[in-house]
Amino acid sequence: MMALLLDQQFAPLPDTNEIATKTFLESVSHLPPFFDCLGSKVFAPIKADINGNITKIKAVYDSDPVKYETLQQILLIEKSTYGSEWPKVGATLALMWLKRGLRFIQILLQSLADGERDEQNPNLIRMNITKAYDQALKKYHGWIVQKVFKAALFAAPCRSDFLKALSKDQEVAEEDCLAKICQFLINFTTTVDAIYEMYSIMNAELDYLV
Repeated sequence: MMALLLDQQFAPLPDTNEIATKTFLESVSHLPPFFDCLGSKVFAPIKADINGNITKIKAVYDSDPVKYETLQQILLIEKSTYGSEWPKVGATLALMWLKRGLRFIQILLQSLADGERDEQNPNLIRMNITKAYDQALKKYHGWIVQKVFKAALFAAPCRSDFLKALSKDQEVAEEDCLAKICQFLINFTTTVDAIYEMYSIMNAELDYLV
């Protein structure tokens, strides 16, 4: 998956921060296997959610690639099309949830790259996963979903196994793997930040629970 991650670097953004839909969808389609590296079937719903949201955005884009050339255009056009139903509708809603899954991946990888670890259990990544979950997803989850997630934490792989899975089970030195993560994070973080900023500017963010 790491090889995949790195084969599919996210594109740098132009000064306008406009995100080309086609390139974004191509890059993001390589991310769902990330959740397989977490080892637990409990992460399968997040993976399925990300896949489902990518499919919804792609369907809108494919219906008119010129009209929906950027993610910004998708939100603007859907806002005028759906009226009062917007933003809880269409590709706008799919991207709202997708960005949260992307933020989860981003915070988890950043935490590992920064060397954050539990001194008591230095080879566990529970702390890193918890940080990512708490910041990216927890506030949108009701208590049942939160309980499911807590269970997933105990099934999380140890740090070395996770990094090995990210490197597609090749014997890669840990510092090389972390260097690759840092490289991947540059454009990925810029992209995720730009999507969040777009939702903020357009007042398209919703806080309802699932």
